[in-house]
Amino acid sequence: MKKEVKIIFHIDLNAFFATVSMINEPYLKNKVFVVGGSAMSSKGVISTASYKARKLGIRSAMPISDAMRIYPKLLVVPVNFPEYIKYSNIFFEVLTTYSDKVLKGSIDEAYLDMTEASKTKHPLELAKEIQTKLNKEYNLPCSIGIAPTLFLAKTASDMKKPLGITVVRRKDIVKKIFPLPIKELFGMGKKTYPVIEKKGILTIGDFTKKENKEKILEVITKESYDSFINHILGYSTDIIDPDKYNIPKSISNETTFNYYLDNQDVLLQELKNLFDTVYRRLTKYKLLAKTVTIKIRNSNFETITRSKSLTDYTNEYESFETIMEELFFDNYHGDAIRLIGVGLGTIITKYDYREDYNLFTYQKLLEE
Repeated sequence: MKKEVKIIFHIDLNAFFATVSMINEPYLKNKVFVVGGSAMSSKGVISTASYKARKLGIRSAMPISDAMRIYPKLLVVPVNFPEYIKYSNIFFEVLTTYSDKVLKGSIDEAYLDMTEASKTKHPLELAKEIQTKLNKEYNLPCSIGIAPTLFLAKTASDMKKPLGITVVRRKDIVKKIFPLPIKELFGMGKKTYPVIEKKGILTIGDFTKKENKEKILEVITKESYDSFINHILGYSTDIIDPDKYNIPKSISNETTFNYYLDNQDVLLQELKNLFDTVYRRLTKYKLLAKTVTIKIRNSNFETITRSKSLTDYTNEYESFETIMEELFFDNYHGDAIRLIGVGLGTIITKYDYREDYNLFTYQKLLEE
């Protein structure tokens, strides 16, 4: 039986941070501006450049001081993460009305399995409808890629921005994908593609040529090479699992003692042991948290739960540990304890958190 060809959409909100800034401050629509750094100085690095700024050669990850040399009247808008989350939630709520198979790629992009929906309406018509709805009703312009796999759909959505719709079928790969520069190969690292380019492999089509395989294997592993080839030729996954990247609302760990404990040092050490397990889970899944919670149950089975939040998301062990100790000392009064626990809450993925770039984080960005 012939396998059904999937119809996958990749929907990418255009210049999302800049878009949200224009929603909140409409006067910015006619201005050359960037998001990031400090509105009061030229320090820091650009997180997102508006399209008007991009036309002047200003790009994300560029130091704001360099951008201002290009355009001295450049406006700098501070990052506003709560607003990004607000409009990201709107974005995903709209998408779920079109498909029950939606995979979050990041705060401003998603994959949709539109195979079933396309049986009653043409995929292009659906794409135009989604694009128009997001843009007209919510001021969220987007680009959409339509393809039989997630990788090809992602590649297609990047081909026309802003407000583009691009279809890539398997028969289109040679014509549409092969001519793209090697740096456009999704998943190819910023440090890797320049090395491959120096070997004369300039396009994605060059990457697929058998005579270039050995040269490429001098730079990346055979596993990575085989994966890229499968992606490029349309043999990678077409499965969208909406729960793939679901994250817990909180991570916690607790223990019930076989006997009552009232030794403060022993209790605190046990709390730290429990926290170590919680922290390992947080970092294993590349998550960030904002809230620390402790739980204490005494010999009368009275349970208290106390929480305290940081000002920003983090995965810094010492920050969590400090708050945990403060909560413990503020709420333990020498009682005999039967149960103790600790947890981290208000969790997001590292991928969803885009910190405000500065001169220190910029170097880190370049090294990724």
